[in-house]
Amino acid sequence: MWRILGQSKSPSPEPYIHIGLLEARLEHYNEAIAAYRKAIAMQPADAALRLNLGLALFKSSQFAEAARSFESARKLFPPDSPDIQRIDILLGMAHYGLREYATAAPYLKKAAAKDPQNLELRLVLAHSCLWSKQYQCVLDVYREMLLLNPDSAEADMLAGEAQDGLKNRSGAIEQFRAAVKADPRLPEVHFGLGYLLWTQHQYEEAVSEFNAELANNPNHVQARVYLGDAHLQMSRPDLAQPVLEDVTSRDPSVWLAHLDLGIIYADSGRQKDALTEMQKAASIAPGEVNTHWRLGKLYRSMGRNEEAQAEFAKARSLHTAEDQDLLHKMSPAAAVADKPTGPGSP
Repeated sequence: MWRILGQSKSPSPEPYIHIGLLEARLEHYNEAIAAYRKAIAMQPADAALRLNLGLALFKSSQFAEAARSFESARKLFPPDSPDIQRIDILLGMAHYGLREYATAAPYLKKAAAKDPQNLELRLVLAHSCLWSKQYQCVLDVYREMLLLNPDSAEADMLAGEAQDGLKNRSGAIEQFRAAVKADPRLPEVHFGLGYLLWTQHQYEEAVSEFNAELANNPNHVQARVYLGDAHLQMSRPDLAQPVLEDVTSRDPSVWLAHLDLGIIYADSGRQKDALTEMQKAASIAPGEVNTHWRLGKLYRSMGRNEEAQAEFAKARSLHTAEDQDLLHKMSPAAAVADKPTGPGSP
């Protein structure tokens, strides 16, 4: 019936509104979007219509258009409307979906202030603050989360990442230890603690944490990389080598695994294999000083002095990379290979 009315010579927005609602309930979001847009063309000042359009766009993962629709709806609702808080959450989540975390955070803060018991909302807010490097915001939200759940491992882990961002690694380690105690099965929790211990050269304990992460998730590539590197740092090439070879077979783009294997092969007299691995590491991470320094040493041991000098010159021209912060390592888009300090520092 509503479709017939929508096709009449003098249509009103009403049929399209109902078609949009029906299609949205059936999760036919593209059809709902088309119907809502036709209704809005006839009734552009309808706040509820724009909100419904935004919801259909959001549910079909069209976050940028959804955010624009929510913004339009927000301007049309009265300032004291209860819908404002809902729109703030939706705006925050739309920008979160776009990875525009700095833009998402203010909306989520407004919504959280009006809903003091909402732990899940605070968790998303804390992540938005963390990924936009607003570390004090993370710690403020952390305190609110603890009031709602004193045993929240997620809150402890977020606070640990924030402390690391503030260059307080001892504080970060303490927070991650609390997170491990609260929930040893939480994804990334053992890796985060292990990586922090690795940066402080506490390799034996780091190995335990990387193994614990792999017990939870056998496919955690970064845990496997740093497990192998930690063994190498402790002069255990026999333990490091099979782990690192497994890494390169799973993911050949990890420069640190190639560099470490090159070191192991060079030390065992396998110069040709060592050269292959180090050249791969240099190709993947050309700005890493340790790779060029190790390559220079290898070339020199092979009597290839001209190539050795070229690699030493490259190493001298580069600044030694600092350990990357935990935020980078635990980000969904993080690359294992970027620039951690390897075992061959000059």
